[in-house]
Amino acid sequence: MKVYLDNAATTKIHPKVIDAMMPYLTEHYGNPSSVHSFGRKARVAIEDSREIIAEFINADPSEIYFTSGGTEATNFIINGIAKTEFLESGKNRIITSAGDHKATLNTIENLVLNGFHSSIFPLNENFKVISKNENNVSLSSIVHVNNETGTINNIKEINSAFENSYFHTDAVQSFGKIKIDVEELGLHALSASAHKLNGPKGIGIAYVKSGTPMSSIILGGGQERNRRGGTENTASIVGFAEAVKIAKENLDDNFNKVKKLKDYLWNGLVAKNIEGITNNSFADSSPFILSITLSPEIYNNDSESILMFLDINEVAVSSGSACASGTLKPSHVILAAGYSKEYANGTIRFSFSPNNTIEELDYTIDVMKKLTEKFRK
Repeated sequence: MKVYLDNAATTKIHPKVIDAMMPYLTEHYGNPSSVHSFGRKARVAIEDSREIIAEFINADPSEIYFTSGGTEATNFIINGIAKTEFLESGKNRIITSAGDHKATLNTIENLVLNGFHSSIFPLNENFKVISKNENNVSLSSIVHVNNETGTINNIKEINSAFENSYFHTDAVQSFGKIKIDVEELGLHALSASAHKLNGPKGIGIAYVKSGTPMSSIILGGGQERNRRGGTENTASIVGFAEAVKIAKENLDDNFNKVKKLKDYLWNGLVAKNIEGITNNSFADSSPFILSITLSPEIYNNDSESILMFLDINEVAVSSGSACASGTLKPSHVILAAGYSKEYANGTIRFSFSPNNTIEELDYTIDVMKKLTEKFRK
């Protein structure tokens, strides 16, 4: 049995998404910037898609910009707001958390090298952001759902602590999975990616609230209202919109399905009397992610070996570690919450799809039992 439990990394594209994309890869292949009928057909499809996605998060279509994915959207937003706000107000302090995605952390680190200042909020032992008041803040960027542990940050509450500053959230792991209303949350910007909700890879969005200071990072022919140069990826944009439509129709049902799967897997591991496993995904975390850790006092923790064992047994998951330059490094999220490298090296992330089955989880529980027997000291 092959079991895919790495849906936080990417999801399988939905058949209806493929069907929606195909006409724009075959007969409707015009450049959306062209004035002839081929171009106009593509342009209409893009603007219709923009409206669908905007409505999904209670935004105006003019506030949605298409990018190549969540990473570009995050870069675009952080660089664009921080640099423009500095020119307009002189503010140059940016806030994020130690548990944010590297797309956020590395972008801010680069801005610091160019004269900006940053405050990095720590995490508590439950992987939630510990916020505090800061002065002269131009932009705050706090992840909505942590991609490693599933921790849901109260971004509305964190946002309310910063008056007269702009607020961005990386919603890559929450978009299409839990309800997001940008007005209710008080957001000025949001980044998301299609391939996390059964859409195509290589397409994302940046939501930027009207009136937010912003400048481009990709210059070109004036596409996306002069804020993101380059010919739009029409087929993928249409696919993104179709994925959003499907997610909207099934939002509550999918949430309940994966919650049952997450609870079943954890309870199944506990029922196997596996000693020394800790649940890093607490009760108020996303049901789409379950992060567990094998105690380094009991097990020989090695991320690569653990993942290889699971892969050989045809269970696809991730660890709490990020692969960089061919070297498996301890998770910055686990370390930021005060845990050791040895603890981080024993962390496994299971991430669910509504299409996963109880039979798959029963098989995974059996494989995990074998794993703990093999890696026990």
